[in-house]
Amino acid sequence: KQFQLSPTESPATRNMSETATDADMKQEGGEEIVTPVTAPAETGSGPENPDQAALAEKAATEAQEKIDAQALPIRTYLDQTVVPILLQGLSDLVKQRPDDPVEHLAAYLMKHNPKNKK
Repeated sequence: KQFQLSPTESPATRNMSETATDADMKQEGGEEIVTPVTAPAETGSGPENPDQAALAEKAATEAQEKIDAQALPIRTYLDQTVVPILLQGLSDLVKQRPDDPVEHLAAYLMKHNPKNKK
């Protein structure tokens, strides 16, 4: 079945990326053949193995968190990721007063890194 653009539609309101096959489908009179698009079936569209689904979900969540973290302003990013552990490390540093404070702080941060806890 052929569909035509209504008088209120312009070619610009359609999908902005016209492919070569779309251009080939135009008729000589300048009218365009528009084919309806169907959505993919919902059943069977995901992984069949629940373990694969869980891994895919975890990977998607981690990717989204990374994107979200990169989109944060610098101050917010530091306040959410570095400042809490850094303040704890500095507090421990003041209590311990080691001879090499930088080495002590580095060791504290590595030992108490929340990313390494399981």
